[in-house]
Amino acid sequence: MVTEIILDNRLIKVNHYEEEKVNGLHQISIVFNVKSEEYHDIATLLYKASFEVTVPDSILFFRGKINKYSTSITNLYEKGQIGEFRLSLLEKEI
Repeated sequence: MVTEIILDNRLIKVNHYEEEKVNGLHQISIVFNVKSEEYHDIATLLYKASFEVTVPDSILFFRGKINKYSTSITNLYEKGQIGEFRLSLLEKEI
């Protein structure tokens, strides 16, 4: 069971993980929580839109880009808030 992934050098604990192949390329879909205290760092990371993706439990590594993204809350700047983020990352073609 996958419990964490690494985007670039940022460890992300995941609540849900799915892995599949799309046209021969790896795609992972994750759900994870973001606390208001870490929102700025996560948002800054996600703005990059392209990452080195590592899934230690699955021994998977690829260069990926955001395919789908959504969040349950749009203002995590208020202290004590927790948002659920949904993210799909698709392997970039070489």
